[in-house]
Amino acid sequence: MAAETAETLKGSSFMDPFKGFLLAYFMPESCYDEFFLNFNFLDVPCLKIVLSKGLGIGIILGSVMVKLPQILKLMGAKSAEGLSFKSVLLELLAITGTMVYSITNKFPFSAWGEALFLMLQTVTIGFLIQMYGGRTSRGFLFVVVYVSLLGVLLSSVTPRSVVTSLQASNMPAIIVGRLIQAATNFQNGHTGQLSAISVFLLFAGSLARIFTSVQETGDSLMALTYVISSTCNGIIALQVLYYWNSSPGQQKRKKKKKE
Repeated sequence: MAAETAETLKGSSFMDPFKGFLLAYFMPESCYDEFFLNFNFLDVPCLKIVLSKGLGIGIILGSVMVKLPQILKLMGAKSAEGLSFKSVLLELLAITGTMVYSITNKFPFSAWGEALFLMLQTVTIGFLIQMYGGRTSRGFLFVVVYVSLLGVLLSSVTPRSVVTSLQASNMPAIIVGRLIQAATNFQNGHTGQLSAISVFLLFAGSLARIFTSVQETGDSLMALTYVISSTCNGIIALQVLYYWNSSPGQQKRKKKKKE
């Protein structure tokens, strides 16, 4: 009897950290009971919750690296040819709107966490575009102004209505920003220093976010933003495929031949 009690306590102590981990990141206690006490692994509502949480965490982990290839490509080439600073600004506006809106509404971190890492990487790209364009001081000014504005938006000084308007402005910002980049690609006849890896990861992440935003926030504005973002990211992804074998050097040689 004592041996059985000891085994039970041992099993319980092993399960406690595991249970705590699952409850903290993947599911509510009711779903834990459904899966591990009732052994009902086909409970649809709980499966949706777990899938959404898993996707959300996966997107956040992926976002840490999603624009790193783009940053490394810029630094390696020491050139920002093919990248539009205006497009980066509009993308940053959209990312900031989502992040501030989510924090203000106290959405779970798994529903928006990638915005934090995308913001940091997008600011870095904006600075590099300015620096490699010979405007380093303007790049530093851009970073200082952005950080200051972000602090104001996250403070109690900013009314909730302004935050909601900022999130609503994401849709035209995303559309215009991506169209600017698409137009730049079309005019150049190549995608320049645009990283294919970053483009495809952004496209996949925005697609997955449609499901997670509906499941975790129930916010139609957030979901619609990701639908539009997926469509626009898809256009850039198609351009990357279309111009796959084109490069700035090849386009310059073609222009010289025409001349």
